[in-house]
Amino acid sequence: MHIVIMGCGRTGAALAGQFESRGHSVAVIDRVGDAFRRLPADFQGQRITGIGFDRETLVSAGVEDAYAFAAVSSGDNSNILAARVVRETYGVENVVARIADPGRAEVYRRLGIPTVAPVPWTRLADSFAAPARWRRRGFRR
Repeated sequence: MHIVIMGCGRTGAALAGQFESRGHSVAVIDRVGDAFRRLPADFQGQRITGIGFDRETLVSAGVEDAYAFAAVSSGDNSNILAARVVRETYGVENVVARIADPGRAEVYRRLGIPTVAPVPWTRLADSFAAPARWRRRGFRR
């Protein structure tokens, strides 16, 4: 299977290494060429410097034959735009976008685009609720 990943930060580089180690062909897109230094030393996949929602860049990454696309750059807007372009223009069904804002994530979920969070939102919400729980149990700050 061919996998296209947009964003070569820690998450993108780790995904690329894992997919390639399982025998998949992988193309990684990033705006900054220096970002590819995060890839494993033995990475054999494509490294494409470009904008991840640009159609020429996507075609050069092999999106037309992709089984899956992961938009995991640091920008919510770029991730969702790329995910929608890949799904709607190229018909890739297995698409996921990294979204930091939980409000936006709900909107994208309704559009049929699964999202992942850099920090699980439920844990974040629990951390804000913790002091109230402590007070109910008699603990004071």
